[in-house]
Amino acid sequence: MLYRIEKDFLGEKRIPQEAYWGIHTQRALENFPISGYKVNPSLVKALAMVKKGCCQANLELGYLEEKKGEAILLACDEVIAGKFVDQFPVDALQGGAGTSSNMNINEVVTNRAIELLGGEKGDYQAVHPIEHVNLHQSTNDVYPTAIKVASIFLLRDLSQTIARVQGAFQKKEKEFAKIVKVGKTELQEAVPITLGGEFSAFGEALARDRWRTFKCEERLRVVNIGGTAVGTGLSSPRSFIFLVIEKLREISGLGLSRGENLLDATANTDPFVEVSGILKAHASSLLKIANDLRLLHLLGEIELPKLQPGSSIMPGKVNPVALEATMQVGLKVMANDLLVTEACSRSTLQINEFLPLLAHSLLESLDILIRMNQILAGHVEGITANEAKCREIFDQSPMIITAFLPHIGYDRAAELLKEFFSSGRKNVREFLSEKLGPSLVEKTLSPERLISLGYRENGEDA
Repeated sequence: MLYRIEKDFLGEKRIPQEAYWGIHTQRALENFPISGYKVNPSLVKALAMVKKGCCQANLELGYLEEKKGEAILLACDEVIAGKFVDQFPVDALQGGAGTSSNMNINEVVTNRAIELLGGEKGDYQAVHPIEHVNLHQSTNDVYPTAIKVASIFLLRDLSQTIARVQGAFQKKEKEFAKIVKVGKTELQEAVPITLGGEFSAFGEALARDRWRTFKCEERLRVVNIGGTAVGTGLSSPRSFIFLVIEKLREISGLGLSRGENLLDATANTDPFVEVSGILKAHASSLLKIANDLRLLHLLGEIELPKLQPGSSIMPGKVNPVALEATMQVGLKVMANDLLVTEACSRSTLQINEFLPLLAHSLLESLDILIRMNQILAGHVEGITANEAKCREIFDQSPMIITAFLPHIGYDRAAELLKEFFSSGRKNVREFLSEKLGPSLVEKTLSPERLISLGYRENGEDA
């Protein structure tokens, strides 16, 4: 392999000749061979957007030569388009509040710009990673701004995928509307409901998740770009500070705004905790729903799509693997929420030095929730109901007598159940039809009556 030599104030390093990164990235590679996790691609794209916005502002204000600036802009556009993904090798768990990632993007954009100008990588007389690409910036305003930009884009994608799962449950709600079954409380048979009503509750929970996810974008729109090191804008011209947010807003298409108090926006990262909490709420919904679907499948009331053989020793066994994966994703998101919370709370004084862990955890949660919801939506669409099994359990459940309390009262119901148990019979519905009359039983146990809110007090049900 051919190498070039680059220098900084700590000394020299050999850099692979074909690499677009430079000495700062090389040091980070050597310093942080930790997790093997790479910086989230969405964050890389967002960093390139921030760099493009800064370059446009510096060009317009005359702080960059047009030729250099145009080359930097082209290089940023290429990174935004997904090129050079292999040129961002720094470990996601890096020290320095994101400095390694900031310098990685600076160096890649710089060396690509140099190449576009006809030069050789590493010739920083042509374009310099700090003097030009990082002009009027600091890691401490670039990196948190990029995390917010990346998070907003992913939140929009997540909201759309949640909507698809919500829609899948709502279709099943209609499809299963006429199927009566026995509800469960504390894993015991309870009052009668419909399978469609049960699925409606799943859809409503996801509707709230979708709305919360959509709305929490607002928490991330206030950014600290222009604040430089600690939020005072030191070493950055006032004209740049006011212009750069406009440029970034145009590039991203997001409703971003500059924080009124950039000291606060740089030192405090609590908005990320709020957003992560909303992701945790969605994870909680997914865990609950997935486990309920497993139980309904176990009871035989629904049939899940068969995805793969479930055992290496038991022929014919098929497990609810999609729901198990859903639950594992939910647990991972909950764990990541703790990491986001801890990373936020352990920031000190003017910056949060643990932003790399926060960024990795938050963006990972968004990524896996998006992918899991996509999988889950298709899985729910393939669920079928076992109406015969639901009816069998329903007809044999003593709890269906609860529906008749407005007509016969508690004591009469208890007497009937005592008589039923002593008879040795199995079908409660048939027994009640004999004792109360088939007309009342059919009317009282109809899907419409079971799912309606309360009973009619005008005697219509009598």
